[in-house]
Amino acid sequence: MHWIQAYSKAKVRDDLVAAIIVTVMLIPQSLAYAMLAGLPAEVGLYASILPLIAYAVFGTSMTLAVGPVAVVSLMTATAVGAVTTPGTDNYLAATVLLALMSGGFLMVLGFLRAGFMANLLSHPVISGFISASAILIAASQLKHLIGVPTSGHTLPQLIQNLWQNLDQFSPATLVLGLLCLGFLAWVRSGLAPVLRRLGLSDSAADLLAKLGPMLAVILSTLAVYGWELDQQGIAIVGHIPAGLPMPSVPNIDWGLVTELWPAAVLISLIGFVESVSVGHTLAAKRRERIQPNRELLGLGAANLASGLGGGFPVTGGFSRSVVNYDAGARTPMAGVFTSVLIGITALFLTGLFTYLPRAVLAATVIVAVISLVDLKSMRHVMQFSAGDSVAMFMTIGAVLVLGVEAGIIAGVLCSIVCLLSQVGRPHIAELGRVAGTEHYRNIDRHEVDQTQGVVALRFDERLHFLNARLLEDQVSDVIGRPDVQHVVLHSGAINQIDASGLETLEAINDRLQTAGIDFHLSEVKGPVLDRLQRSNFLSHLTGQVHLTHHQAMQALSA
Repeated sequence: MHWIQAYSKAKVRDDLVAAIIVTVMLIPQSLAYAMLAGLPAEVGLYASILPLIAYAVFGTSMTLAVGPVAVVSLMTATAVGAVTTPGTDNYLAATVLLALMSGGFLMVLGFLRAGFMANLLSHPVISGFISASAILIAASQLKHLIGVPTSGHTLPQLIQNLWQNLDQFSPATLVLGLLCLGFLAWVRSGLAPVLRRLGLSDSAADLLAKLGPMLAVILSTLAVYGWELDQQGIAIVGHIPAGLPMPSVPNIDWGLVTELWPAAVLISLIGFVESVSVGHTLAAKRRERIQPNRELLGLGAANLASGLGGGFPVTGGFSRSVVNYDAGARTPMAGVFTSVLIGITALFLTGLFTYLPRAVLAATVIVAVISLVDLKSMRHVMQFSAGDSVAMFMTIGAVLVLGVEAGIIAGVLCSIVCLLSQVGRPHIAELGRVAGTEHYRNIDRHEVDQTQGVVALRFDERLHFLNARLLEDQVSDVIGRPDVQHVVLHSGAINQIDASGLETLEAINDRLQTAGIDFHLSEVKGPVLDRLQRSNFLSHLTGQVHLTHHQAMQALSA
């Protein structure tokens, strides 16, 4: 909490204003994401109180807003729904346990300084996972939007159940849901230009446009209450108990822990990657920085606090963090103020949401998640990398057809296979000298001069068991050429070598020696040279180790 040493009245004012704006936005989101997770609406409020305070103490981002988010809520519903029945006390207890497990796992990673794990999931996999999850979330909310009972955790299941029960739809709910959906879509893109024409600044107009969900909540609630629309088939949130749960540790069911730990790990990793990405983006705007290892502790503490306070897994949310930043938040104290305001809401204002239509919350979720479908990123990846495209669309397909957990696992496995395929097929170039320079380039790409009797090869990958055979095959092709006296391996791109790579170098040296050809190395990196010196390879090397490739070619041409 280094930031508190320079805390001032001006920062108090800025943080308080930001907290009020974020609270207005967060309340409908919290209620909606609790519904998405299959939980009572008040649990969304509980998950937005203690986590904010815990993150303020342990986190490193000045503006990251922690709380329920759509993807994590969906993963929670999928994981807990597979082990217990939604709507029961056991279901709520399992979500609390999942939050505690996620928090504990993140804390352990933080103490192990495992912030590098944010890099284990490639951007195409994360982008595909979030896009597919957004589609799945939107599909899961259609039941509330049109008043049709459905169930399922995959797109085929949701579509099938929706089709089978379509005759039960509520016309009043459908009209209200479509009106709210259209209003929120217009607010998202059309309200800001109107406010600018009225004289508001760009930042103020954009900020007010983000408060559209609360306006939809207020108007729809008044409409249902005033015209008694709940008597015409429109489902409402109903009674939300006032008050706050006492922080407590639930009874640990070790059988349930065994069933939930894979989901806890995946939720932790996805939440951490999303949160760190948002934190880095916002920190860069103010020339600040976040510390991934400390972020693990901050998010871990937030999830532990959520579990102790009767909530479910949380992470840093993109939309509310951007609103927090745009509203002028200066320090994490804005999150503390937000938690206080939400706590006051949970204590005294829950009665205001009794007549809130569930269709409005569903529309809020749909509009929020549709923006997560990143078509631009998909097109970019397709143009740039075939392997990444396969991983992305494998993730998307698996999430939609098999579910969120299977989807992220499939994406990660596909990324690993693509990576191993690339590492196992390294680029090997034969080099020649660019005339009038000391630079050596691929003879197939550039007009270069080659030295008579000398073949220079460059191996563009670390040398290990997956690709060592390819280098040996390339050298075998060289042996068959007439008048070759020297082979030089440009090793500037080889940053690591294993035992298989060493055996390959020894085999190449022996085969070239048998053919009467000397084997040389150039541009060998220090760590690789250290390993070679710990073996007896250099003592048997028929040629020399040259500091630079140019020196090697000059010496051999002489």
